[in-house]
Amino acid sequence: MSSASKRWGSSLKVAEPRAKLSRRGLRWALTGIVCQHLNVARVAEGLGVAWNTANTAVLAEGKRILIDDPGRFDGVRVIGVDEHVWRPTRRGDKYVTVIIDFTPIRDGTGPSRLLDMVQGRSKAVFKTWLADGPQPWRDGLEVVAMDGLTGFKTATTEELSGAVAVMDPFHVVRLARDALDGCRRRVQQPSTGIGGAKATRSTPPGAPCTPARTCSPTNSNNV
Repeated sequence: MSSASKRWGSSLKVAEPRAKLSRRGLRWALTGIVCQHLNVARVAEGLGVAWNTANTAVLAEGKRILIDDPGRFDGVRVIGVDEHVWRPTRRGDKYVTVIIDFTPIRDGTGPSRLLDMVQGRSKAVFKTWLADGPQPWRDGLEVVAMDGLTGFKTATTEELSGAVAVMDPFHVVRLARDALDGCRRRVQQPSTGIGGAKATRSTPPGAPCTPARTCSPTNSNNV
């Protein structure tokens, strides 16, 4: 059992003292945001509380079980980074940078795991996050998987001298699909007069690249 999982089960109390949400409600909220990409408004509606109540509780609980976990970097050798649309406050950048531990996937020992979510998406955001990590862990990182954002690759090169930057499978498949569709339209349009207006999508916009799976905020296949 991971240290984060133990933190979930460290108390039999239904809720923290003076809390407005139960532990079960917080668990549902974190799972919905991390695994199902729900926004705070949807979570607040499901819990029957105000937006500010849900947002404050989710951020506090996420910090307690994830960010404050002293062992969250243990054994992490392969990470993934991507941006995600989620505004944790009513104002400011609507994007967050999501960092995932892919080491268990690479080693075949288990599912991926959420490491952190940082507001904003840029080279500076990811570079700062890497720089704040423990030096022994940074020295031991082997692979960083990412999308095509140049800033992520530059931050990796500047902060992790021993890590290899690669494109993650989802974005490789998407690039190949777009190239194939562009070729199809160029061939089809002169002979039929159609096929040049819109690309044919293999999945709806924003759909995940894999079927949804049961997961938890610290044990996720679907982030």
